[in-house]
Amino acid sequence: MSESSDIRRIALIGDYLPRKCGIATYTYDLRHALATQYPQCDVVVVPVNDLPEGYDYPEEVRFEIQEQELDGYRRAADYLNFNDVDVICLQHEYGIFGGTAGRYILTLLREVHAPIVTTLHTVLQQPNKDQRSVMLQLADLSARLIVMTERGRMMLREVYGVADDKIDVIPHGIPDMPFVDPNFYKDQFHVEGKHVLLTFGLLSPNKGIEYALRALPRILREFPETVYIVLGATHPNLVREQGETYRLMLQRLAQELGVHRNVLFYNRFVELKELLEFIGAADIYLTPYLNREQITSGTLAYSFGCGKAVISTPYWHAEELLADHRGVLVPPRDSEAIAQAVIELLADEPRRHAMRKRAYLLGREMVWQNVAHRFMESFHRARSVATPRHRRLKTLDEQGAVLPPWRFDHLLALTDTVGIFQHAKYAFPDYAHGYCTDDNSRALLLTVLLEELGQFTPSVKRARNAYTAFINYAFDPQTHRFQNFMSFDRRWLGSSVDESDDCLGRAIWALGTCVGRSQDRGLQMWAAQLFDRAVGAVLSTTSPRAWAFALLGIHEYLRRLAGDRQASRARETLALQLLELYERTASDDWPWFEDIVTYSNAKLPHALILSGRWMEHGGMLDVGLKSLEWLCQVQKAPSGCFRPIGNDGFYPRGGSPALYDQQPIEAQATVSACIEAYHTTKDPRWVEEARLAFEWFLGRNDLGEPLYDSRTGGCRDGLHEDRLNENQGAESTLAFLLSLAEYYLLEAALESDPEARRSDLAAQDA
Repeated sequence: MSESSDIRRIALIGDYLPRKCGIATYTYDLRHALATQYPQCDVVVVPVNDLPEGYDYPEEVRFEIQEQELDGYRRAADYLNFNDVDVICLQHEYGIFGGTAGRYILTLLREVHAPIVTTLHTVLQQPNKDQRSVMLQLADLSARLIVMTERGRMMLREVYGVADDKIDVIPHGIPDMPFVDPNFYKDQFHVEGKHVLLTFGLLSPNKGIEYALRALPRILREFPETVYIVLGATHPNLVREQGETYRLMLQRLAQELGVHRNVLFYNRFVELKELLEFIGAADIYLTPYLNREQITSGTLAYSFGCGKAVISTPYWHAEELLADHRGVLVPPRDSEAIAQAVIELLADEPRRHAMRKRAYLLGREMVWQNVAHRFMESFHRARSVATPRHRRLKTLDEQGAVLPPWRFDHLLALTDTVGIFQHAKYAFPDYAHGYCTDDNSRALLLTVLLEELGQFTPSVKRARNAYTAFINYAFDPQTHRFQNFMSFDRRWLGSSVDESDDCLGRAIWALGTCVGRSQDRGLQMWAAQLFDRAVGAVLSTTSPRAWAFALLGIHEYLRRLAGDRQASRARETLALQLLELYERTASDDWPWFEDIVTYSNAKLPHALILSGRWMEHGGMLDVGLKSLEWLCQVQKAPSGCFRPIGNDGFYPRGGSPALYDQQPIEAQATVSACIEAYHTTKDPRWVEEARLAFEWFLGRNDLGEPLYDSRTGGCRDGLHEDRLNENQGAESTLAFLLSLAEYYLLEAALESDPEARRSDLAAQDA
């Protein structure tokens, strides 16, 4: 047993059993190996939860992080610092941490004192912009990087510019299993006397199992006593999104091919002892994966190291592990090649057993006992080169915004199977005013942002279905516009189709956001089709706000479908109309679009900032920024707090701004516009303006009273001279929730860019 010298406490961060995923199993096995080989070390675990209720973890789990809760990563850093951890070992995979490309984990890594050793379970050869940014910051924050293959080392050097002396290559760990005859285990599964093919792991479409099934008829003609065992539960994420569609497809395929009597599906996540028995019974392990760029496969490592003959498609890990006749590579999606390889191995027993022996002997280096020692060597290297990272306690400003936790009680209380009610009496729905497309569009847009933030709970999903159905029903195929107002008894009211340009603009905004941001393929397709039918109608509208709403939606739509000429022409037309309106009306002392400042005001400059940026129209961008800067000035009280233009008179040219009835929709529009101004200019003063507008909801206003009701999750309808409007209608509640969503996204962006955070703090100090 090796000594760990001065290393007494190790913290592992990653998924952990009983969560069902490969990284959870890896972290569990690594922790067990370290604790066994170094009993004097306290090896603690900090797992990441993808479910609100978490998991029933064993006692070594000392602190939990909710995947999409940014503050949870900060708290975890504090926990690790307070408990004097000597080394932090991160298990990194983009998909298991919150934020874009899993960037929330960077928040934790920046704040911990101990050196960081990061195990990279994925190294992408062609990362997108966000993935590259996260990987570069991860490499910078880590004292050591561990990859499991030489190819991983090469890609870190060539793609990400990581110094070779910072990288350790440690193979995927495997259990220590004796080299045994497969017949020893076959009777346990009632397959004695048969040739056994095995695939195991969490089922998902990228595993390519259907190609192995299609190879079976030819295999069975040569070797009729062959069975194919498909072991493993369907991946939990796939079950949540699609149910058991993939498994049922495989079972139907086996029936259609006439091989169902030779295929055994075991739909469960098995413990290690039982898994080793399944592996032991296999004559050949099949891994027909479809993704060539898979740098690591735990199932391949287990089967190979346990001395199995392996037939695999040529993904990166397989190419390296199965070289020099240690396995057989076949082309992807090629059932004939799989069949030929299986037949040749079953017919040539000496070759098959020689292959098994070569794999088993190399696998001795991969047993967890040896892997644990190599990890400890990496930990020592990390401690020898790491600079102490002790930091002073952060001021309140440095801790960023303290954001309320998500609460959807009131949103869901206002929502029934038809859609969201317009108004409320205090905190309960007011049926008398029914529903409107305006609010259902805002609500649909919110659910897309919640999906992006990892807050897409089953109840939110049900609400989204109602909002989607309402908007779909509101569309008039004759006018290509939307009816707006519906009574509680589901009757459309008045001639709302002809009267509400803004309703049309808001619907286009929501539809475009569904197309550009949602990952729900069905929602995208529905929204794209309705967007295509409606977007032309907005060109005949006369409301500048309808133009602005539509421009926001067109931008989101073009994020995904940039080649759509109709949408591009509509953006150009509407943006130029809005710019022309400004140029006709504005003066040096009145840099505004109309002779009165009324409602949803910040949406007008917001639309020009966004359009000017993406159309590369400098004049348009300048007008957007100039008009927003003026609006922020006139929306500021002498005390410095945000004071939106009141509904009680608005702000006519040559007059004075109305101080009251201040509306939540103005704060939301300002938050959103200022965040866009920041992303466009990187000027931190826009973050400060967004913060002021957001804090208006929380009590930094003329009355010093919060409009957000933390008891219900709703937002009060307005701020009068002497009191709050205690009703909590849909527009107000959605204004707050949209602001909160955008602010969470902003905080994530600032956390991922420390320089931007420092600039923001400097702007606040100034």
